[in-house]
Amino acid sequence: MQAQIDYLLKQNQLSVTESRKRILELFLEANGALSHADIEKKTDEKYDRVTVYRTLQTFLEKGMVHTIPTADNSIRYALCKDDCKEGHHHDNHVHFICDNCGDTSCLSEVSIPIVKLPNGFKAKEFHMVVNGVCKNCR
Repeated sequence: MQAQIDYLLKQNQLSVTESRKRILELFLEANGALSHADIEKKTDEKYDRVTVYRTLQTFLEKGMVHTIPTADNSIRYALCKDDCKEGHHHDNHVHFICDNCGDTSCLSEVSIPIVKLPNGFKAKEFHMVVNGVCKNCR
């Protein structure tokens, strides 16, 4: 996994630092999305809040992660799996948030429906979040 982490960082022209490596490792290990607090907890608060925030912002800018809005106005982050790159995210898929366990999953196989906007409107990005009960909690 360390070789994959080093490759992803170098591919995105980022210096290989311990904090970036550890946070990227958490994303690769996770089955779903992570919040800022999840990352702090899983790193045993080894990295301060600002380091985690800056790392997430860098990954977001480079197209390595995308954001998932939640009902409580917090943000979760998930690894980009498509051909995202710096300045261009292509993660137009549905996200599912379990009401019981809070697990957030990217449903890459489910596309966001086409929305016909009125004349004069132009969509920039789409977010579709479905809340319910995941298969593990049923």
